[in-house]
Amino acid sequence: MSDPGKLTKNQAVVMAALKRAHRPLSAYQILDIETVRAKGLKAPLTIYRALEKLIDLGLVHRIERLNAFVVCDHEPHVEPPAFMLCDACKRSIEFPITPFKRGLAKEAAAQGFEVSHIQIELSGLCRECNRDAAAIAVDG
Repeated sequence: MSDPGKLTKNQAVVMAALKRAHRPLSAYQILDIETVRAKGLKAPLTIYRALEKLIDLGLVHRIERLNAFVVCDHEPHVEPPAFMLCDACKRSIEFPITPFKRGLAKEAAAQGFEVSHIQIELSGLCRECNRDAAAIAVDG
């Protein structure tokens, strides 16, 4: 991973917006943030270019199901991450696929399938939202 201190102005603005959000954001959601616009980023292409570079640097991941982007919350890694996506609060939780990779590769090989890309995204409720839902059910 490159030194995050060496980001361009646009990359730094986009990175800061994603860090403040604490959840995945689309490029258009990033563009709608007042502080992003105030820093002079006004075109979707500008946001997409910054995101592309941040992904290349390993600082940001794309959540395909949401067409959104989130800050990497682990140390630099070669393996693609997997995500748990909370349907209620929209939080994303990143976790490594390493424990599952061997099984996935074995199953793919058994089916004669050549893997070119792995994207694992789980949907459901995070711990806090699950607890809140359980409390509502008990009180209800």
